[in-house]
Amino acid sequence: MTKTVAIEAKGLAKKYITKKRTSIFKSKVEVVEALKGISFNVKYGEVVGLLGPNGAGKTTTIKIIATLLRPDKGKVYIDGLDAFSNISIIRRKLGIMLTVEKGFYPRLTGLENLEYFGVLYGLYGSKLKERVNFIIKLLELDSLNATTKLYEEFSLGMKARLAFARALIHNPQILLLDEPTLGLDPISARRIRSIVKDLAHKEGKAILYTTHNMFEAEIVCDRILLINKGIIVAEGTPEELKSKIPKLKIIKINIRNCIKENVERVLSEILGSDIKVKVESVEGGLKVKIPVSKPEEVVSLVLKTFVKKNIDVINLSIEEPSLEDVFIYFAKGETS
Repeated sequence: MTKTVAIEAKGLAKKYITKKRTSIFKSKVEVVEALKGISFNVKYGEVVGLLGPNGAGKTTTIKIIATLLRPDKGKVYIDGLDAFSNISIIRRKLGIMLTVEKGFYPRLTGLENLEYFGVLYGLYGSKLKERVNFIIKLLELDSLNATTKLYEEFSLGMKARLAFARALIHNPQILLLDEPTLGLDPISARRIRSIVKDLAHKEGKAILYTTHNMFEAEIVCDRILLINKGIIVAEGTPEELKSKIPKLKIIKINIRNCIKENVERVLSEILGSDIKVKVESVEGGLKVKIPVSKPEEVVSLVLKTFVKKNIDVINLSIEEPSLEDVFIYFAKGETS
């Protein structure tokens, strides 16, 4: 079944004019191209991650999608509607989390803050109470005393959960989450990641999600857009992105009761000099690292030879490129 497109960005471009200090008393005008004509879409039922280094254009993209910032060029469509021609309609369709600490009232409790934002979205009476109670239980805010404690007394983790709660209060079908777990403790971060996945996969919501955390992107996102210097340089699932970089896989073998020079000689005989094998002494034996593009073929050959030569293998593993490798590769602009 084909998923419906919730967000469609076409040719988004945005420049900022700033002043850069050149000395104590002087500065010069500088034009920064935050976005250079990016296009992408987000469908219902998926989490799309927007990954990139600082200054890549992630937050600018989120703000444009949220209609908080107008692009210099390009269009945004939400459910097929031109976002900037239907701003009031579009904003009610979106749940937005741009920061964990802005926009709340410090002298109100977490419950009072949620009720206030619920009213702003048109919730009243029993509907407001039901929705607020549901969100409180979903994010476990009651167990943290966040409903009775004043916002100014909140920890960073509590503030993040309340910010997420605010984005969910009107039950939007489209969520824009800008680094929702930044600075959080592992328990809070895990809870938010779990909820995000459920919202997309079980409730069919469309989620655009920015993060610097490679581990997080890999476990949360169905697709990833890698953005660098205002350009989307790669797109795909985490596995598809890993396959795009020319990084060799590493065969790691631990060996015991064997002389280093003997192992090096055996490997040189069967693999030749083109493969840069590394053999190092470790406690209890040797560690072998073999960088190759097709590890399955090499593993079979090496193990057969080791058996014949009575070389005792303790364990073997294959290390593949990580999403962090992909991030660094494209961030450095090493694309062809």
